[in-house]
Amino acid sequence: MTKKINCAFCEGTGKDPFELLSSISDCMVCSGSGTTEVSEPMKKCIFCNGSGKNPLGARVPCIVCGGKGNNYSQGNSKCTYCKGTGKSSDGLPCTRCKGIGLQ
Repeated sequence: MTKKINCAFCEGTGKDPFELLSSISDCMVCSGSGTTEVSEPMKKCIFCNGSGKNPLGARVPCIVCGGKGNNYSQGNSKCTYCKGTGKSSDGLPCTRCKGIGLQ
């Protein structure tokens, strides 16, 4: 089952928050609609803290949630490898849980 939510990357505006091409460019995640679809059960993305933006400083969508701010996850227990942070020691997504933080 999927659910429509406000696009986290553009905060529902439908516009590119970084104005990479121009100030009127559409959001690359929602294609200008301001909403995205996520599969349920969904959990807030631990890697970007739900912002949809790449926490590594790049002006692109989060590499774990694709800019939606949420991830599909049926896991309920913290990843034993990253201890639920979603990050490996180098700051990249955990290779075991793929950055979700859950198993």
